[in-house]
Amino acid sequence: MSLDHARLFIVRTKSDAAFRDRYTAIDTAPARLAFIQGEGFQCTDAEIKEVMGELSDEDLDSAAGGQYNHFNLT
Repeated sequence: MSLDHARLFIVRTKSDAAFRDRYTAIDTAPARLAFIQGEGFQCTDAEIKEVMGELSDEDLDSAAGGQYNHFNLT
């Protein structure tokens, strides 16, 4: 699994509203992880949480065009 893929997933959720909407509509953590991995992001929920914790607000703003959303992975 990959922290790089976790970073790419976060960037995609910030820049692609349709992708973000599909992801946030999923109700369970296992289904969300299956969706993430089905989209080609080979990472775990722990890796996504780790990356979210290490990114500054400035990093998130630059990646997201000024948007930040919290994603509940559990």
